Amino acid sequence: MRNYKDSDYALNKYSEGIVYKFTDVTIEVTLEDYLRDNPDKTEADFMELKTLSDEIYYQQDRQEQRTSRLNVSINGLEETEKVATPSVDTLLLQKEEEENVLEAAYQLLHSGKLTPIQKRRFIQHYFQGLSIREIARREGVHQRAVWDSLRWAEKKLKKFYKR
Repeated sequence: MRNYKDSDYALNKYSEGIVYKFTDVTIEVTLEDYLRDNPDKTEADFMELKTLSDEIYYQQDRQEQRTSRLNVSINGLEETEKVATPSVDTLLLQKEEEENVLEAAYQLLHSGKLTPIQKRRFIQHYFQGLSIREIARREGVHQRAVWDSLRWAEKKLKKFYKR
């Protein structure tokens, strides 16, 4: 949520003059400036313009708040990976890749190349979704031991995958 004090409306409202805010500069027209540049005008004319500018800034601020509430949740997310929709080609390639990895994992699990501990931990972590910490707690071992087992199993899986 933006800070009210930083709004153009607040800047104009609480300043003695009329504030014009541009992208690179902010200009304040004071009563003296106004009367000097408009000798036929009075202080009442200046106050009328000041009130009008306050109202314009207020309406702009309200409109910005209404609009920002509508787009805050998705503003800037169109560039992120989680929101972007992949192409059909990408989805097909990912699906084929996943199928190949699953086939390699299946072959590895049934090949006898993994130790019983590696096999058990591999299944718990990758197929049952348990964390390294959870596996270590269940087995009563240090997390590093589980991590090492999984890394060795992954190395063996990569060899099967490359076939």
